[in-house]
Amino acid sequence: MEIKTKFHGNVAIEKDKIIRFEQGLPGFEEEKEFYILPLEGGADLFVLQSVATPSLAFVMIDPFLYFKEYAVKIPEDVKELLNIQDTKEVVIFSLLTIKEELKSITANLQGPIVINDRLKRGKQVILVDSDYQTKHELFLFKEQKEGSK
Repeated sequence: MEIKTKFHGNVAIEKDKIIRFEQGLPGFEEEKEFYILPLEGGADLFVLQSVATPSLAFVMIDPFLYFKEYAVKIPEDVKELLNIQDTKEVVIFSLLTIKEELKSITANLQGPIVINDRLKRGKQVILVDSDYQTKHELFLFKEQKEGSK
């Protein structure tokens, strides 16, 4: 199967690796199917690409690589919705906001993308009663660190 993407042009994808978001994403409830692609040239960056809408793509990271103390308690209703039976089948990402040509990058730790990798089901979870915010500063590139001095 081939899809048009925001960052990679046309890409051949494996249909069985499409991730289904039954409730869509907040603000994009009609978008149900996404595919994860690596972002070329990115330091551990990924793209959550809509299968149906080429212009809809989110840059994301594995938050545990950058925020060592980060912890996510997946609510029971989400475990049920995604049919999570074992934490080993869970993959978690954080969406990024990138401004001014990489000079300001923040990670949304309050709204992680939770995926059951075995069943290819996903949901953006909003963590309530947590100290996490939607904008945690992130330094991915040397130029970004130098520009913030």
